[in-house]
Order: sequence, then structure tokens, then C-alpha cells
Amino acid sequence: MTSQTTDTTPLFTASEVEARTSVPATTLRQWERRYGVPNPNRTASGYRMYSPLDMACIEFLKNHILEGIPISRAAELWREAPNESLQAKTMPASQLVTEMIAATLAGDMARVEKVLAQGHATMPVEDVVLEVIQPSLIEIGEKWHRGEITIAHEHQATSFIKGRMLQLFELAGIPRSGPVVVIACGPGEYHEIGALAIGIFLRRAGIRTHYLGANMPVVDLARFSREVRASAIMLSCSSAEVIDAIRAQVHLLQEVVPILIFGGRAFNERPDLAKELGGEYAGAHAGQALGYFLAKLGVTA
Repeated sequence: MTSQTTDTTPLFTASEVEARTSVPATTLRQWERRYGVPNPNRTASGYRMYSPLDMACIEFLKNHILEGIPISRAAELWREAPNESLQAKTMPASQLVTEMIAATLAGDMARVEKVLAQGHATMPVEDVVLEVIQPSLIEIGEKWHRGEITIAHEHQATSFIKGRMLQLFELAGIPRSGPVVVIACGPGEYHEIGALAIGIFLRRAGIRTHYLGANMPVVDLARFSREVRASAIMLSCSSAEVIDAIRAQVHLLQEVVPILIFGGRAFNERPDLAKELGGEYAGAHAGQALGYFLAKLGVTA
């Protein structure tokens, strides 16, 4: 275990912990009261101050909840063997990808869960998404294109991972104030993992984010964005056909928000198309898009 994870120095306030972990302060107090973890120090005025070890505990609990383990059991696991849990051997992201692909193609979803859990135990959520989940799905898609697997394998992998990513999106919480971003896939667009990844990253960065999913009609997207007073809209598109479906109605989105951003495979291949549609290009992957969004919204990461 590193010195960081054994450090019990009180360093973080409850609000700082909430910002770093996306676990609400009210939830932390409930865990402490009911299960005895985490165990923060108190200042002379009675305010909670959390240590790096407390932070590791919170991440441990959060990741086990994502795996479907009840908080009561997760707390027991932490108390039983926190050292063993934190000292688990770190597996390189490339090996996690190999394991995840093999487990998915074997239909062993329990094993996929374990691979993801190991990734979450040693890596930030953003790295798990960018370095494990997305490369795995890309390779599975390539295997389908090469005829090495059936569309059933590809659909199972995508559906399973989408479910886990939606859990990450909800777990990130909904900030109460600040700019609002609406993310959707264009009409006829069903490849949504990349857009969902950006939604997760934005929420974890404290941005109020609405994710509307695949095949979103432009008219309905514009209406929804107006209702929630969005500051920005992002549309993901992977093909020329989807862009053509947007082109005739893109003015409806421009009338609603000052910031219109495009992403997805079609724009990765032709970034200039974003400008043609009166918008801007987000970047080649979710990590770049996050930085671009924060800069446009004037938010400090």
C-alpha cells in the first residue's frame, strides 16, 4: 500500500470530498452513522475532516456499490481487510482490455464485472472508461467487422457496458447550480458509448448534464434544451447519413443555445463538418471533449 492510502492526516472538508468522489456529503454522514465508515476526524468546531485513507475507503465503498454489493456488505469488506483490498496487484490497462474482451466473448458477464471492479479499484473512473471500456468495445466491433464474431456478441457487450456506464452517470450525482449541458445522439444514430462517456465526465466535473441517448429528433432536442435552459448542446454522429438528417434542422438548435458542439466518428474523420453546421468540434475522445467543454463554459476543472 502506498503512503497515500495509509495517510490518516485530516486534509479534506466534506464539500471537497463530495467534489472529488461525487458522493454527496449527506450520504457520507449516513454511511458513517449506520456503518462506521468512513471515520473522519473532527475539528474543534465539530466539522468533519477526511484523510487520504478516508478517501480510499469512500472509493472502495462506491466501487463495490457499482458492482451491486449492498453498502452494508461493502462496509464489512472494508473493515475485514482494507489493506488486502488496497494492495491488490495493479493490472495494466492493456491486460484488463484483453481480459474484458475474452470474458465478453465467452458470455461470462460475472468475469467482466470482476475485470471492471479491478479497474475501478486502481484507476480513476475516467481512465477506466478511456483505457479499458472504450478500447474493449472498439476491438469487439472490429472483430465483428472482420467476421470473427457474430452481431449477437457485439450487442451483448455493448448492452452490458452501456448499463454499467449509465450507473456511473447516475452515481456522479446532479449538481444543483451552474451551466447546463444536454448531450444526445443525432437522429438515426445508435452508437452512444462515446456520448455517454462525455456525460459521465461532465457530471463528475460538476456540470449539470442531461443525457438523452440514441436517435434523438432535432425538434425534440431543441424543445428539451429550451425547457432546461441549456447553455450548450452536444450531438454525437458517426455517419454522413446522420449528419444529413441534422443539417436541415440545425438552426433549431442554434436558436436555443450559444454553444453547439459536435462529436463522434463522423466529426473525428472530418472536423471541418462541425463548422459547416454552425458548431464546434469537441475532440477525438471524451477526455478532450471534457477539457473543451469546461473551457467553453468558463469552468475550472
